[in-house]
Amino acid sequence: MGKPTGFMEFTRSLPGKRPVEERIKDYNEFVNRYSDQQLNQQASRCMNCGVPFCHNGCPLGNVIPEFNDAVYRKNWEEAYSILSSTNNFPEFTGRICPAPCETACVLGINQPAITIEEIEKHIIEIAFEKGLVKARKPNLRTGKKVAVIGSGPAGLAAAAQLNYAGHSVTVYERDEKPGGLLRYGIPDFKLEKWVVERRVSLMEEEGVVFKCHANVGGNVKVNDLLREYQAIVLAGGSTVPRTLNIPGHDLKGVYPAMQFLKQQNKRNYQSDPLAFGDIESNIHHEAILANGKHVVVIGGGDTGSDCVGTSNRQGAASITQLELLPKPPEGRTPYMPWPTYPMTLKTSTSHEEGCGREWAVATKEFVGDANGQLKALRIVELQWTSSSDGRPAQFAEVPGSEREIPCELALLAMGFLHPQKEGLLAELGVELDERGNVKATEKQYQTNIPKVFTAGDMRRGQSLVVWAISEGRECARKVDEYLLGQSVLETKDAMLSLAI
Repeated sequence: MGKPTGFMEFTRSLPGKRPVEERIKDYNEFVNRYSDQQLNQQASRCMNCGVPFCHNGCPLGNVIPEFNDAVYRKNWEEAYSILSSTNNFPEFTGRICPAPCETACVLGINQPAITIEEIEKHIIEIAFEKGLVKARKPNLRTGKKVAVIGSGPAGLAAAAQLNYAGHSVTVYERDEKPGGLLRYGIPDFKLEKWVVERRVSLMEEEGVVFKCHANVGGNVKVNDLLREYQAIVLAGGSTVPRTLNIPGHDLKGVYPAMQFLKQQNKRNYQSDPLAFGDIESNIHHEAILANGKHVVVIGGGDTGSDCVGTSNRQGAASITQLELLPKPPEGRTPYMPWPTYPMTLKTSTSHEEGCGREWAVATKEFVGDANGQLKALRIVELQWTSSSDGRPAQFAEVPGSEREIPCELALLAMGFLHPQKEGLLAELGVELDERGNVKATEKQYQTNIPKVFTAGDMRRGQSLVVWAISEGRECARKVDEYLLGQSVLETKDAMLSLAI
């Protein structure tokens, strides 16, 4: 590696952030860039570790030690070439990935892991600044037409790869702009939308066509696509949220988290937050705002954290986040050995901005006033017992622990069940698995309809953006094989040879 003793000379260091009191006044990204010296030092910590488990930790199989070495040597063209050979969108994963590669880092056995995610973000941003990121147009077109339904990370990755293979790709998006979860679900303070627009513009230059306000199964007929295209990729995501069917669930003030986040993202680029694109016929068509309210976020994951950060920026009177499970440990336990992904306590930047967190509690009732407006939650504490592998297994309510907490806005951030079945999936008649996702194997990505494939959360269930990109890439390879009998996307060298 570039500096064999780097991991002994330097420790892990993350870039600075704008102060909390400043950053909660806007929706801009607030993580600074490394200085040249800091970036060089962090890249130098990557060891010549023999077996780089980070490869296995990354769903994309990013070639991490090699791009770290190139960064240390300041060879940005090489670093970008290595990174982009496995990852279509490092500007996304470098900002919002939970970095399973870092928890698998060999150095993480007895030291803080390499800052892989930050280095990845710096590679792609420096590559854009230096003009290294150029449109990659195929030398030849195959004459085959492919429709990709959904423009989230899986759809974008599938579209990019199929376009590189020479097929003519059209992406259908039912909302007003491409990006899916990247545009509408992730807050701007984590991923500013010019980053998404920059990538979409590059894909358009490469030849990908985007059709928005195109709701397949609605204003776009499924049969029309089946006639026009030789292959179709379903990449619509897992969009039906889990609900909490308890007394008061229909009160005004109880909303799905994603509806709240989507509205604010639309406000940020001066779009109508109640416009076309919402996923359910019974959705609340009203503005959801946290300003001056006692907000309770039910669910302790990343979506819940995003609700916390957005509520702080909207001026909530108080924010509390509830989690059904007990508080995780701060470090690995014997049940979480390296290099597995550890279920440890995570304190996000949104939590740093102000939020009360309660663990091992269940919501019993949404309490409303005479006008049907939410005013409080009735919650109860839980006592958990663990299974033999240390995981929480069963719980019981703690007698006498019920209490009410003030709440005028409850945001349900408990994840998603499966893709929306009405419209597209029902009209297509594709088979679903026992969880309600589109049925297709991870090896083939092909549905019961031979020319219809699926990738991302619509196939595997809700997951990470990095997994969605991986699925989109692998699905594209199988579509390419279906159309041509073999795939030019099989190897990195074959893929790169398509670029002009």
